[in-house]
Amino acid sequence: MPNEIRLSHSQLIATIHDTLAAIGVPANICKVEAAIMAEADLLGVPSHGVRMLPGLVRGIREGKVRPNPQIKMLREHAATCFIDGDNGPGRYISQHAMMRAVDKAKAFGIGACLATRVTHWGRAFAYVYRAAQAGVIGICTTNAVPNMLSWDSTEPMLGNNPLGIAVPRPGREPIVLDMAMSQAALGKVGTFSREGKSAPLGWGLDENGNPTNDPKAILMSKRLLPFGDHKGTGLAVMMELLTGALSGMMLSQQVVEHDQTGLDPNTSKLFIAIDPGCFSSVEQLGEKIEQLGQWLHDTEPNLSITFPGDRSWQTRADYLRDGIPIHADIVSQLRDIGVLLE
Repeated sequence: MPNEIRLSHSQLIATIHDTLAAIGVPANICKVEAAIMAEADLLGVPSHGVRMLPGLVRGIREGKVRPNPQIKMLREHAATCFIDGDNGPGRYISQHAMMRAVDKAKAFGIGACLATRVTHWGRAFAYVYRAAQAGVIGICTTNAVPNMLSWDSTEPMLGNNPLGIAVPRPGREPIVLDMAMSQAALGKVGTFSREGKSAPLGWGLDENGNPTNDPKAILMSKRLLPFGDHKGTGLAVMMELLTGALSGMMLSQQVVEHDQTGLDPNTSKLFIAIDPGCFSSVEQLGEKIEQLGQWLHDTEPNLSITFPGDRSWQTRADYLRDGIPIHADIVSQLRDIGVLLE
């Protein structure tokens, strides 16, 4: 069997959409889930793409994810709202929450939506990207199951609680930062393992507590290391406070007590949008971005400098031309739930 197959972007979206529709997910939710899940593969992040479809399907079949969630407004003020996502598909709930924040930012200059009882959202990238496409700055974060060592612990104590920030650029794709508080997200370690690559030292420890470049050993131990030691740990704590603690709902350790499948039901996510027009304008912001980029290039012309997210746009162009690679292991996992790719 070849190491990978390639699908067009439209084929991948249709596969995800039709798989979810077949198990009772409404069309409007299928559309969002398929678009965001396929987008991760299209932008070169297979750890958060169609690889996650089998888990979502099983979660719906087992009643852990509600295919047609009833979103409830728990509390609302002028520029803020607090919603209950009813543990529906995480991409759909998260996009809904981000766009609520965007609408409020356009009305009041800044908007925030805190969403609780949300399942795995895939990538933070997706939601801040959509905010930036709407002309505002997007920020989002979530809590997650404990998978990161902290304070020299021997067991995972904190989630790697990712953070996304996107800034719009007129006439160009936005600058998008999506980062976990660990040196590498667990899904990225899985990608390295699947592709037979060595992990950089510093990503995680093996079961004996030793640094290792074997991604399989890190996956077995589930001992990810925070980036920047105390800095990654400190940020993970703060992201926890802005989500699970602020919502008054489950903290990371409580989330994993209720479910260990990786679906992350009962997590909380914070979405913030800021209208640049309240300070200057999107155009002036774009000019400053270009000035910064030019200064960085001129300061040391031999360096290859890219803003966060820039490599994703090149990958997208390549994959739209050549097809999106789907690893054989992922093809096999999809076959297990009845999805046949050709």
